[in-house]
Amino acid sequence: MTNAIYLTTTEPFSGKSIFALGLMALLASKTDKLSYFKPIIAGGKKEKDRRLDLIKNHFNLSQSYEEMFVFSRKKAIKEINNGNEAFLIDSIIEKFKKLQESSDFVVVEGTDFLDANTNVEFDGNISIAKNLGIPAAIILNCSRRSIPEIVDLAQATLKGFLNKGVQVLVLVANKVEEGKEEEIAKRLKLVIPEETLVTTIPMHMELSNPTMGEIKESLDAELLFGENLLTNRVDHSIVGAMQLPNFLTRLGQNTLVVTPGDRGDLIIGALQANVSRKFGKVAGIIVSGGIHPEPSIVKLIEGLETIVPILQVEQGTFQVVTEVNQIRARIAAADKEKISIAIRLFEKWVDEKALAERIVAFHSDSLTPRMFQYQLVKRAKEKKKHIVLPEGDDDRILMAADMLIRQNVVDLTILGVKETIETAVKRLNLSFDLDKIGIENPETSEKFEGYAQTLYELRKSKGVTLAMAKDLMHDVSYFGTMMVFKGEADGMVSGAIHTTQHTIRPALQFVKTKPGVSTVSSVFFMCLPSRVSVFGDCAVIPNPTSEQLADIAISSADSAKMLGIEPKIAMLSYSSGSSGEGEDVDKVRKATELVRERRPDLKVEGPIQYDAAVDPEVGKKKMPDSQVAGQASVLIFPDLNTGNNTYKAVQRETGALAIGPMLQGLNKPVNDLSRGCTVADVFNTVVITSIQAQESAN
Repeated sequence: MTNAIYLTTTEPFSGKSIFALGLMALLASKTDKLSYFKPIIAGGKKEKDRRLDLIKNHFNLSQSYEEMFVFSRKKAIKEINNGNEAFLIDSIIEKFKKLQESSDFVVVEGTDFLDANTNVEFDGNISIAKNLGIPAAIILNCSRRSIPEIVDLAQATLKGFLNKGVQVLVLVANKVEEGKEEEIAKRLKLVIPEETLVTTIPMHMELSNPTMGEIKESLDAELLFGENLLTNRVDHSIVGAMQLPNFLTRLGQNTLVVTPGDRGDLIIGALQANVSRKFGKVAGIIVSGGIHPEPSIVKLIEGLETIVPILQVEQGTFQVVTEVNQIRARIAAADKEKISIAIRLFEKWVDEKALAERIVAFHSDSLTPRMFQYQLVKRAKEKKKHIVLPEGDDDRILMAADMLIRQNVVDLTILGVKETIETAVKRLNLSFDLDKIGIENPETSEKFEGYAQTLYELRKSKGVTLAMAKDLMHDVSYFGTMMVFKGEADGMVSGAIHTTQHTIRPALQFVKTKPGVSTVSSVFFMCLPSRVSVFGDCAVIPNPTSEQLADIAISSADSAKMLGIEPKIAMLSYSSGSSGEGEDVDKVRKATELVRERRPDLKVEGPIQYDAAVDPEVGKKKMPDSQVAGQASVLIFPDLNTGNNTYKAVQRETGALAIGPMLQGLNKPVNDLSRGCTVADVFNTVVITSIQAQESAN
């Protein structure tokens, strides 16, 4: 079940308000813990977003206005232009998750398509919905479109969402021609999958045409008379320039009269026609050209019992008419009549029961890279751990430390010379408070002698003397690992300027492996565009035996589960099932059997080829009865050569973010960085190390 839905469209003025109000009314009948969220708004704190103001006021939401959005449109564009899309998405996810945790349901609204580049905005809405992991409701503007055009638009829009892995719960053909609702719905259902609810809502004049109040606001007009009737709807407008008899014949229902201020005859004629049973209702009058009506005309108007809204503007008559025709109707927070009409339209045309059933049935297995990283950081923050970073003389380490401290993710100790680190912090223009980070220099540390003595006691049976132990303790990898061993740090991350062997050798010597685990291996978390996969082993064991492959698979599955990924293990080889023969495939086949024997709770398949493991269509053809084929999340490579090259090929060709390697099997977490690592790599590895430390403490 989902407790959120993403409302979006493909162009401006598609009528999202109808669906938003109707859905909120439906949900409000079931719970009072509702939230409304619009990640990117047109206005800001000073100029409030109309829909947020409408929803908050009508449904009396407990959210503050600031809790209902993240970025103004201007700020979002600036972040994108600066290459900060990741920050944009992370910020949206973080605020959404807080609302989701405190609410029974969150309605999320997409952007308003106010820019010319609608394709970019369309893709942006898909990206936000996917990263939030919630289904979409798509509202299409069908005004002035033929039935074939509506069907084509619906298919293209739906395809755009489904191809990116976003499920669409409901597709709304809004503003369709009255009387063609059933025909359009029937045609759409022929081409739209059954799991997507199809509904049509007809054009409604009272919602589509502006009120005098909206016209006043849009034209920045001065109100002369009729403040209490600004809710009058304008269905069409006429220019008052001819003689009165001809003018009167052109008055229709809900007419706006635009005339120069010195045409008192037309102003009085329009007001009189409004109270006559022989003419249609006059919605209002705009006197143009900056000409105020004559005092005698004003006096006459003041004596009338019924006065329609009369506005005055500086613009000329024809300019006013042009501007009025461009005004789009909106539903304001104070317009109770329009709100009521919108909710009634929703109730009449949307199958509320079918929509509720789809919401309850929705379940998302997708895990985007941004979602994954957000969940990791959130998990690390829940129970802060103390991580030691031995390579304090590397700029990347200090820059990552700055990010970690500012986000309050972990406690840190950095090894190095304090004065050197302080100088680097100033040179890099970093903002973190050095008093919040422990800085330890192994050469002058009070812990040095005790650490050396402990190392000597642990390794004397291997021929290590006290002098040798002291010599080793000058090495930052040994010093940092000893901090972890003695419980003075919960984990260590190193390798930015040291080799893998240099980093993990001390851990193998005295941190040792977990009980029941004989193999230390590694995994990469491959953050692909639409999923996160676990690759193992790509960094430690060159040519594992069947027993070691089984150890790697089990450890990798547990690592996946630890980080919220359901483990479905694919034991990779050059053949699938029983089709292949040879020493290499037999090794994988035996490893698969060992995994099944030792951990019957795990879903595992092998031997299996990579394409059959990850491609649903190929998996179904090659291994139709498999629970793993086509949907594997944990991929175990037969040797280091294959694993290392594959992860690098996938990373380079797809642009995937590779988090790792994360070492698994040790008693306490010690993780290695690539010497080509980025600041983001350091940040992510520290976060994962913190989570490993949480698990070790349990």
